[in-house]
Amino acid sequence: MSHRKRTVGWIAGGTLAVMVAGVTGCSSDSDPAADKEPTASSSSAADAENANKGKQKDGSSTQPSAGGRSTAEEAVAAWVTAVIKGEPKQACLLMGEPATDSSPARAGTAERCNGDDPEVRQMQDNLGEMRTSFMPKPPTDNPKVEVASVQPTGDKAVVPAEKVTVEGKTLDKIILSHSTGVKEGQLDVNMESTKIDDAWYVTNLDFNIG
Repeated sequence: MSHRKRTVGWIAGGTLAVMVAGVTGCSSDSDPAADKEPTASSSSAADAENANKGKQKDGSSTQPSAGGRSTAEEAVAAWVTAVIKGEPKQACLLMGEPATDSSPARAGTAERCNGDDPEVRQMQDNLGEMRTSFMPKPPTDNPKVEVASVQPTGDKAVVPAEKVTVEGKTLDKIILSHSTGVKEGQLDVNMESTKIDDAWYVTNLDFNIG
């Protein structure tokens, strides 16, 4: 298989969904190799939800949007949970765009995620396709998602899919379990989280096959 690598911002999330669908469009009859344990565990999405309620750090007068989380691990865990549960608007609230030379960082807001922006609607629709790729076997509508501890660099952190567990199975192995033509070691998925206004959001997905 040829080497392919994409880094996809949240607003273009449909691009990644299409790429994942291309890998995982046909189910494999064989189970993936044995799952590997994450090196450390962090809060589950439910714990993150409870920890974040009403939280406002450092006395800031600006309340983070409902999607923000207090750590990168919590943001990724909550986002993966929302995708698997089929909650695209919640997933949207957990996503953001990092700052660029031409625009400041932007977090998902209720106004934007509940709006009729065509790009947001397309992203939400495509998150539904991504749900199949992230779904463990047997399927569940209430997944237990945990993320191993990662070391941020400034206001950014990269969380490899192998550090995300869903019902005790690593996310990279779950994606492989739905795929054909992709062998273990060929798939590399990383989620980038960025701190925006004192809260963490999922801002990019790095998808590599090769």
